[in-house]
Amino acid sequence: MKLKIERPLCFFDLETTGINIIKDRIVEIAVLKLHPDEKIEKKVWLVNPEIPIPKEVSEIHGITDDKVFDAPTFKEISKIIYNFIKESDLAGYNSDRFDIPLLMEEFLRSEIDFETKNLKTIDVQTIFHKKEQRNLTAALKFYCNKKLENAHSAMVDTQATHDVLMSQLEKYSDLEPSISFLSDFTTRRKIADFAGYIVFNKEGEECFSFGKHKGQIVENILEKESGYFGWLLNADFPLYTKKILTQIRMRKSNLQKK
Repeated sequence: MKLKIERPLCFFDLETTGINIIKDRIVEIAVLKLHPDEKIEKKVWLVNPEIPIPKEVSEIHGITDDKVFDAPTFKEISKIIYNFIKESDLAGYNSDRFDIPLLMEEFLRSEIDFETKNLKTIDVQTIFHKKEQRNLTAALKFYCNKKLENAHSAMVDTQATHDVLMSQLEKYSDLEPSISFLSDFTTRRKIADFAGYIVFNKEGEECFSFGKHKGQIVENILEKESGYFGWLLNADFPLYTKKILTQIRMRKSNLQKK
C-alpha cells in the first residue's frame, strides 16, 4: 500500500552516548527522506559528541571515541541537518519518547529553533506494540521476513523502520496510509514538549504531568507561583520543555497586557 503524503516524511534514527535526553549527545544520525513523488534521499552523519562515549554503549552501536574524534560537532552541521529535514514530518522507532526529544535538545543547544507547529510524527514502535508487542529486530522478521544485520547502525535501523512501516500498511487494513492518521494512532498522549512534562487535558490546556502540580493547568500555576517558573528554568529539565514553559508564560503575560 502506497503511503499518502503531502510533504516529505523523514524516517530517522540516532545513535547516542546514552539514553538521557538532557545529558547525552548524538554520535550518529541517519535520515531517509521520502518525498511525495516517491523519490528517496538518504543521509548519514557521524557526530563528535564532545563527551566520552561509555564503553558499554560503544559495544552496542560500535561507535567509539576514536571513530568520531575527527567528526564535526552537532552544532557545526546543525544547519545542514535542519535544512534537510525542515518542513517535513518525522518517523522513527521509539522516536516520540527518545529520538525526537533528544534531536530537539541538540538543535536548541545549537541555537536553532525547530518549528514544530505543523509537525506530525509517526512512531513505528507504537504501531508494532499495539499490534504485535515486539522489538525492531522481531518487527523486521515478522513483517518483512528479513534478518536485521548490523543492528544499532543508524542507517540500518532507519531503513528497517521504513520497511516495517510499509509492511504494516500492507498487513493492517485499518491503518490509513495518511500522515495525520498514523501520527494520531502512534501518539500515546497529547504532549506539548516532546519529553512529556507538559501534556494537554481534554480541553486542550497545557498541564503539568509531574510533581506537586501534576494535572494542574500550567498557566494557573505560573500565575500563582512566580518562583516556580524560575525553579523550572534552573532545574534539570530539557531545553525544549523550558522553551514551551517560557512561551506559555509570555502568552499569558501578553493577554494580560491586552
